[in-house]
Amino acid sequence: MRRTGVLISTVLAVLGLVVAPADAGQRSYVGVLDGARYRVVVPANWNGTLVVWSHGTYSPDGQEPAELSLTSQPATEDWLVGHGYALAASGFRHVLGWSIADGYVDQIRLMDWFSVNVGAPRRVVSAGASAGGATATGLAERSPGRFGGVVTECGMLAGGLAYWNSGLDLMFAVRTLLGGDFALVKPTDPGNEDKAAAVIDAAAQGTPQQQAKLALANALADVPGWFDPTKPRPTSIAEQVSAMSIWDTAVRTGAVGVTRTDMERWAGGNPTWNIGVDYRVLLARSSELAFVRQAYAAAGLDLSTDLDRLAAAPRIAPDLKATAYLLRTSQPFAEAPWPVVGIRDTADGVLPIANDTPYAARTDRPANLRQLAVDRAGHCALTASEEITAFQTLFDRMDTGRWPATDPDGLNTRARALGPETQVVWNPLNHDYEQVPTAFTRHVSVPYPR
Repeated sequence: MRRTGVLISTVLAVLGLVVAPADAGQRSYVGVLDGARYRVVVPANWNGTLVVWSHGTYSPDGQEPAELSLTSQPATEDWLVGHGYALAASGFRHVLGWSIADGYVDQIRLMDWFSVNVGAPRRVVSAGASAGGATATGLAERSPGRFGGVVTECGMLAGGLAYWNSGLDLMFAVRTLLGGDFALVKPTDPGNEDKAAAVIDAAAQGTPQQQAKLALANALADVPGWFDPTKPRPTSIAEQVSAMSIWDTAVRTGAVGVTRTDMERWAGGNPTWNIGVDYRVLLARSSELAFVRQAYAAAGLDLSTDLDRLAAAPRIAPDLKATAYLLRTSQPFAEAPWPVVGIRDTADGVLPIANDTPYAARTDRPANLRQLAVDRAGHCALTASEEITAFQTLFDRMDTGRWPATDPDGLNTRARALGPETQVVWNPLNHDYEQVPTAFTRHVSVPYPR
């Protein structure tokens, strides 16, 4: 009998449908649809709303997740299902790498499958995190009549081109000011990323002069001197530069490594450039400007001299067809005929909070937008209580046609009411979950550097 069950499940998986046992009438489906894995959970008391989740871009040299996520935090999934919301997610045909364009097709296919095999939803919410925040937004913008709202968490709302240009700015400044023989674009050396990381590590642990130069390089991409999501921002120059270097070596060296190689393969060349970029202007926009000035003063260096060096260094030109690809596939239009809730950490070294400013400036319906800030370091370092509160804010707006109160005190009160078990974040420094207070705050963002 056990073998028969396995055989039936295998056959159903080939057909693109597996119904897994569920508690109290809950239905769960997993399978493969047109080459893309999917996962769907439908509660017994389904309220007619479907939340479609778009994942971020996984590292192209990483491992596919054993189970597709339906939210950022598992407790959020439990809360949504427990309150009658159905959840669905496609893994996209290319799960790993810069697969945003796949998401626009594969998520719609999954929604069509859901309507046929589960039932037509009364309304659909598009949600996602990181690059998945851009996918979720772009998905709804490309099929506006099929969605009723968007939740974007730590989303790439300035677009993929801005993200990769900022990565180029950071690594260009590292190479120009601190040395190194790594390639900035079109890398062919598998060790290219390691070479860049070695330069960054040496600078972070080196002299005050090296630390100041590394601080300048990071400020051009608005990378904060704060990494630990469970502690306040450090105060010493050395500790803040060390935090920047962790962001760099953990993530941002991918701008010259395997993640860039993968992105350039999708785009068909190098889409990024710094021809004509005035790094004095970028630094003036940065939220880290005051820290850079402090670091240069402490090191006894002339900041203007290093800005002159950046101005004189040879520049990078783009492959225009690759630029067009990134604009076409990963740039939100900022058209919002439905309510949009954005939420992100104030100190995110991957997608800085400044990502919110271009979208807010371009949107054609600013009354439909609420952007929430959490005073914490980390990329998507949101507690389930904060993530659930973002969803609640959207649902209230969809239900009533009016926004609920979104002042920080009210949001924190709402989040705390969800219980301490929802108030933990993953700490990448010790690889464990830790309790943290809810931390909604008021925040006025600087313009996005690029």
